[in-house]
Amino acid sequence: MSTPQETHHSAPALDAVRARRSYSSVTESAPSREEIEGLLAAMSSVADHSALRPWRIIELRGDARKKLGKALAKGGGMSLEKGLSKAMRAPLVLAVVVSPRKSKKVPLWEQEAVASGVAHYLGLLLHEAGWGVIWRTGEAVRSQAARKTHELEKHEYLLGWLYVGGVEDRRRKHKPRKPLDVSRHLSAL
Repeated sequence: MSTPQETHHSAPALDAVRARRSYSSVTESAPSREEIEGLLAAMSSVADHSALRPWRIIELRGDARKKLGKALAKGGGMSLEKGLSKAMRAPLVLAVVVSPRKSKKVPLWEQEAVASGVAHYLGLLLHEAGWGVIWRTGEAVRSQAARKTHELEKHEYLLGWLYVGGVEDRRRKHKPRKPLDVSRHLSAL
């Protein structure tokens, strides 16, 4: 009997996960709205108990990033200049919102895990499409200023922002990651 590794010579999902990197510095090019919509359509495959889809993404481009910068400054205890600088680091910022649904079967933590899965999948798919992505968080994520800026409903909250942009060719080459000591993360009962 063959193992899955022997049966499948190509493992594109595994290759994509292994290749994924965070890019703290990106160029001014960004995926189009249509490209983002296409990637979001794939989120129906995220593990989601009862298919609640307890998440949403808010797209920030152009001057909308300045509103984010003001919220980062106010909610993160920094100068306006620094907040604006942080918000303008990428031409596209995608706010990841947990939007819980009422459910007797699915607790809040599980719904948050679904939104986190969406953020990870989306970041992976953007990276695989050639875009530079980094998931940013910080003090301002749960601030009132961020809530107001993103026009969140009372039950919603932010998980963070995916900063997305182009990648310079010279930045595409990375030194290998430090190997994972699997024995520290995998056990058996």
